[in-house]
Amino acid sequence: MTDSTLVTYTDAQGFNLALMDWPLEDHQPLRGLVIIVHGLGEHAGRYDALAARLVQWGFAVRSYDQHGHGESSGKPGSLPTDTQLLDDLADLIDHTRVHLPAGVPLILLGHSMGGLVASRLVSLAMRRVDALVLSSPALDAGLSAVQKLLVAVLPRIAPDLRVGNGLDATYLSHDPVVVQAYRNDPLVHDRISARLARFIATQGPAVVAHASHWTVPTLLLWAGDDRLVNPEGSRRFAEAAPAQVVSSQCFEGYYHEIFNETGREAVLDALQAWLDARF
Repeated sequence: MTDSTLVTYTDAQGFNLALMDWPLEDHQPLRGLVIIVHGLGEHAGRYDALAARLVQWGFAVRSYDQHGHGESSGKPGSLPTDTQLLDDLADLIDHTRVHLPAGVPLILLGHSMGGLVASRLVSLAMRRVDALVLSSPALDAGLSAVQKLLVAVLPRIAPDLRVGNGLDATYLSHDPVVVQAYRNDPLVHDRISARLARFIATQGPAVVAHASHWTVPTLLLWAGDDRLVNPEGSRRFAEAAPAQVVSSQCFEGYYHEIFNETGREAVLDALQAWLDARF
């Protein structure tokens, strides 16, 4: 594990969020700061290897356990309000900018549900960011007709009802070490509330609908053989978004966690090349 610090941060609603920072060495020039937004059921600590690469390239990294995840407040998979995850990210961006030197770019990098949260914040122009990176974003939850009906009804009658999220760790990565580490991780959980399920089901299509109006420089990377989110959401976004604003690449045959795949170096190369071209 690279050098990181873990602190408790209190959001605007008074909930505690576990916050991790990976700073640069004193001699390194700061090219930018990347805020990583993790996916459903996981936590910020799973991004240590990616953070180490970003630090190596000259980018300081910050991440946090979203509400109801990892070591942050909330029952696993819970969501107090429809906008909690968006509000927390907006609040963290404000907090980060206060301590960021003037002119230093701030970049969001979101994976899966985190990609949905980051892209929805950008689509709503809730906060200014300099760039966005999306990794297998949950822009299409791939719900069946029955699941869509449940998502429409349950949040109204039992918004805090939590059930299993149905994610099969087998399809995270072709690397068995990654899969086993996920299964053994005490901070990983499989819960999702009705309100959180509705957020994922409704906000992904809202992001795709806004794609043609996209103005923030964005790199979209997704898994062609994703079994955990429907890759069609990423394809539709890429097709609709302005080519001069959004760069996209599908990694055919990859499973969901492209930065943890057996072919991760190709993904990291794509990320580094895009960052080098802009920062």
